[in-house]
Amino acid sequence: MLLKEFLDKKIFVVLNEGKDLDKELTKVFCCDLLSIAMSKAPSGSVWVTVMGNVNAIAVSVLAEIGCIILAEDANLDETALAKAKEQGVTVLKSSSPIFDTGLIAHNLLNG
Repeated sequence: MLLKEFLDKKIFVVLNEGKDLDKELTKVFCCDLLSIAMSKAPSGSVWVTVMGNVNAIAVSVLAEIGCIILAEDANLDETALAKAKEQGVTVLKSSSPIFDTGLIAHNLLNG
């Protein structure tokens, strides 16, 4: 599924719409440890986390993540939002726990 199709489902709140809406989303990856996400998140993945800081944005760029979903009503801080806009990173928000958010995203990706 393309990122723009994922966004069109309007399941999650859009905090920042990135640049590459034609990116193919591959799978869901749930993790709050930035070092693990940087080394293990598949390219094009939907990364579910509660880490809403500038380091999460940097990791998403380095790992070529498709988009970030902040679970449990986590927010981006101002610096992270500015960096997401600058880097073209799509960041979404969910009020659900991480597992539930990941399951919702998984079901969207897999029909």
